[in-house]
Amino acid sequence: MILNHLNLAVTDAGEAADFLVSYFGMRREPGGNKNFVVLRDDAEIVLTLMKDKRTAYPGNFHIGFIHESEADVDALNQRLKTDGFDVAPPERHHAWTFYVEAPGGITVEVLA
Repeated sequence: MILNHLNLAVTDAGEAADFLVSYFGMRREPGGNKNFVVLRDDAEIVLTLMKDKRTAYPGNFHIGFIHESEADVDALNQRLKTDGFDVAPPERHHAWTFYVEAPGGITVEVLA
């Protein structure tokens, strides 16, 4: 059995998709609309984003993107800061990691 996809409820599917495409290299699949976007990554994992104005996740809910190196994590952290996102510097926890609040109301972990 293979996990086929994960659907996330977001306040703005387009903004959330643009963020994931710009910073994490996801690709938009054909079709979709302003309320529903299908994304795919290099491992062919499908992430669907569905607009829902009542979006609320538990405090520790997040999605994560593993990078090749700590330098890659540092570079993305700086890029997000430069682009105006409120991100703390990476720290050593279970990995070299930081979190960012993405448009649409989801939290993203970046780690190596």
